[in-house]
Formats: sequence, C-alpha cells, structure tokens
Amino acid sequence: MTDSIELLKNAKVGFIGAGNMAASILGGLIQSGLPAESIFVSNPSAGKLEALKEKHPTLNTTHDNAEVANNVDYLLLAVKPQKMALACDDFKDMDLSKTCAISVAAGVTCETLTNLLGDDTPVVRSMPNTPSLIGYGATGLFANDKVTAEQREATSAIFDAVGKSIWVEDEDLMDVVTAVSGSGPAHYFLFMESVVQGGIELGLPEHTARELAAQTALGAAAMVQQNGDMEIGQLRRNVTSPGGTTAAALDTLNDNHLPDIVKKALQASVKRGKELAEIANK
Repeated sequence: MTDSIELLKNAKVGFIGAGNMAASILGGLIQSGLPAESIFVSNPSAGKLEALKEKHPTLNTTHDNAEVANNVDYLLLAVKPQKMALACDDFKDMDLSKTCAISVAAGVTCETLTNLLGDDTPVVRSMPNTPSLIGYGATGLFANDKVTAEQREATSAIFDAVGKSIWVEDEDLMDVVTAVSGSGPAHYFLFMESVVQGGIELGLPEHTARELAAQTALGAAAMVQQNGDMEIGQLRRNVTSPGGTTAAALDTLNDNHLPDIVKKALQASVKRGKELAEIANK
C-alpha cells in the first residue's frame, strides 16, 4: 500500500457509475494497495459490472445506487452531468453529512450537488482527464466548506492513484482547469498530429515521425516537471541557439501568433464550459 493510499486503509470507497473513468480510478486504487473488497460500484447495466468483477473478483458490485451510498465514506459520482440528478435521486433522503461526495461530472456545481444531496454534505468537484486511464492523469479539485482536512487528503490520494491532483480554492477556476487540463490532452494531440504530418511531408516514415513526436513530448513534459523552480521559457531558451534551427522554427510559430491562438482556445473552452454548466445545473 502506498503512503497516500494508507490514508484510505480504514475507509470504504464507492462509485456511482462504472464507465471508463470510474474503472480507471478504482483500478488505480487497487493497484496502489486498497483492497478491492473496500470498494463498492453500482451501474444500471450488468455488462460493465461483470467486466470489473472478472478483473477484481472481490469487488462489491450492485445495481442499487443507494446500497453504495449507504456503505461508503467516499462516494464518487462518476455519471454524465445530465444523469446526475437521476443518479442522486436514489439516495436523496439519506444523511450524507459524514460521506464525502466527489463529483467527476463536468460543470455540475457544488450548489447543485448540495441541492441534490443535502446542505450538510461534504462535496468535492473534480476534473480528471483522459490520461488517468493509463495512470498519467491531471485532476483539478475544489471542495465546499463542509469537507474536512482529512477528507481533502483522502480525495487527493484517490486521484493521485491515477496521476496527479491539484486543488483550487475558487470554484470558478474549475472552468479554467477544464480548459488547461481537462480538455488539454486534445490540444497536445493536435500539436503532435501537426508535427507528425509535417515530418511525413518532409520525408520521414509515419512510424518514425510518430515515435519521435511522442518521445519528444514526453521528454519535454518530464523536463518541465523535474525543473519546477525554472521558468518554462528558460527551458526553451536553453535549447535555442541564436540563428539556429530551433530559433527558425520558433520565429515562425511566434510570427503566426501561436501564444495568442492558444490563449483564444483556452478562452473559448472556458466560455463553452460556462454554457454547458448552465445547462447541467438547470
């Protein structure tokens, strides 16, 4: 059991919903040392539960959302935003004041969740991203004022099992988290697609271009993480010789306003997130 999962050793963790994100998080918890018998999962259809049960035979599975809510200390609401109200209806009359409810649904606010679960319910909003499926996720977290310090640490441990978690103290910033990391993998995929296509058109075999682009992205990300006290701009300057090939490429990107394009893309994502949140919270 890892040190962070040690925080959950006496806790029960439940999942409402058994989709890819739920399966990834519970898989990460089990891999980190949390016993499968400490985890409860509910889902309307049998197929996903059977697949999880086959992989983790001692996992507790059910079609009854209320059974999960009644048995756990940490309740992950891993359903689509438009299905949140229906899923929570099954346990709306329970006293969840000692249960930390953790929403994985984009845009559903703490106010909406407490309206569904009760004003005294500790609520955490999370925004994991798809690399969580392979243990490289980035998850933004926000807690309401009912969440205790112990529950915050345990929530961090849950998402650290599939990557890295970071708290924000202003709920409005969850839209920015969505723009930067929730939607972020697709931004990097587009850049990598462009690099690979450019490499192919300049003569590289597709496999070679793809391998070089992926390893370069991985290496650049690792350098940023391993040099936390250095500006990313300094890392860029360190590998840019005046008049060299890298400088020529960067001049082209800057002349075509790449930083402004990225800023506009993030602003568009934040705007759309707020629009979707209004729909989800009606």
